[in-house]
Amino acid sequence: MTRTKLFKSVVPAVVLGLLTLGLTSTLASAVTPSGSNTTSKTIAVSVTVADSCTIATNPLAFGTYVGTTLNGTTTLTVTCSASGAIYAVGLDAGKGSGATDQSRYMTGPNSALLNYNLYANSGMTVDWGNIAATNWQTYTVATGKVAQPAATVYGQIPGSQVSVVGNYSDMVTATVTY
Repeated sequence: MTRTKLFKSVVPAVVLGLLTLGLTSTLASAVTPSGSNTTSKTIAVSVTVADSCTIATNPLAFGTYVGTTLNGTTTLTVTCSASGAIYAVGLDAGKGSGATDQSRYMTGPNSALLNYNLYANSGMTVDWGNIAATNWQTYTVATGKVAQPAATVYGQIPGSQVSVVGNYSDMVTATVTY
């Protein structure tokens, strides 16, 4: 007799023998409770929602400067862990040599500088800087929300600047304080 035939004939016989001896019901009773007695204990479940915020930024690409005032915009989005959170966003002076919150510089060929500034309003009258009491922008996350709608950053390169032809850039760090 081959192994397969032997297996097919032995397995059903073993199962039938176990059923006859009542061994399967013993195994089943080990899995299924037989009584109606119960006892209970509660599980304490908790979590602490920590103050946590993240910030996402987008690039500000002005386009091509030809000596006249050039405006541009970008957005940044803050997401906090708790609705109702109050946070402030500051923008540093950037990496340009001699830059301040009120007068930033992009660096170009041969370290040439091109002046620009960042503002919190479309009228470009509110400098957006990194001084807590002066020019941070403060927001409150709406109740029931964790993400604030994107904030617009308004940029302007003043006209009449003499500059070297080429590409200019800067890196401004946006910081959220909560």
